[in-house]
Amino acid sequence: MLKLQKIVSLGMTMMMLAGGLFALMPVASAQPLTTTDLGLEYPAGTGLTSQDLRITIAHIIKVAMGLLGIVAVVIILIGGFTWMTAGGNTEKVDQAKGWIFSGIIGLAIILSAYAIASFVITQLVTATSGGGNGQGI
Repeated sequence: MLKLQKIVSLGMTMMMLAGGLFALMPVASAQPLTTTDLGLEYPAGTGLTSQDLRITIAHIIKVAMGLLGIVAVVIILIGGFTWMTAGGNTEKVDQAKGWIFSGIIGLAIILSAYAIASFVITQLVTATSGGGNGQGI
């Protein structure tokens, strides 16, 4: 039974790899990508906005990261409030330290995610709008 499971697992892995290679075939062609290949004209076709789709996605990510940053700061404030009202109780102080430490770690993760997302979106916009090597990719 275990051998059959290994064979099925190996077969599924091979099929996924082969499917991934075939999915990349149009991207790896020698023809440069155009805006119709990337679907950048879809927002204008809906009549909802005339702004570039990439810019809209960037704004959504910035708002989401801002809200997460607010949540992390609130967690730090909860920890600070708990510490200030602990009254010397070591259990409450340890709990407050946990809140503050968790908030700081969360804030560091959010800030690094924001920096990475900002870099990726900037590079994506540059690469798909004709910047870079002049071929539109």
